[in-house]
Amino acid sequence: MENAEVKPNVALIREKSQLMSASEIDRTLVRLANEILERNNGLSGVVLVGVRRRGVPLAERLARKMKEIEKTAPPVETLDITFYRDDLSTVAQKPVVQEVPSAFTVEGKTVILVDDVLYTGRTTRAALDALLDHGRPQRVDLCVLIDRGHRELPIQANYVGRVIQTSDIEVIEVRLQEIDNEEKVKLCERVL
Repeated sequence: MENAEVKPNVALIREKSQLMSASEIDRTLVRLANEILERNNGLSGVVLVGVRRRGVPLAERLARKMKEIEKTAPPVETLDITFYRDDLSTVAQKPVVQEVPSAFTVEGKTVILVDDVLYTGRTTRAALDALLDHGRPQRVDLCVLIDRGHRELPIQANYVGRVIQTSDIEVIEVRLQEIDNEEKVKLCERVL
């Protein structure tokens, strides 16, 4: 019997439509920045914590928007949740961890946790676990660009850019200039 090559079960992604343009992303971030400022009555004690990868540039952009409005910006921190994920063994055999200074504290602060897409809630759960290694915040709010539903855990965002209903075979791809060299949000579909 010949040695047959075993192909992994790899799903291809096909773009269905563009959900947000660069200008729509920008306008959404302006609205989210205003909502955060309004609900917190300014920025006293507020820190933005971006979930690495795309949550970080979103948090940095929100801080810039807030500076335009309030003439002051909140601190922005980076949170790497790699070792807090409950699916670590299925992500990769050797996960890539980037060196990020972790010497920040959230003790007694109002933390706005920033991420690109809220889906099952598992990334947010991992982020909360990782965040608690940086102290005990007074409060933690979640800010996401897209909420696509399909929650597996009782997690809900406090600040949402857009709610987009999706099926299980659909994927939301957020593409940001800082990471992807393009700026848009796409609705894609898995094709086996």
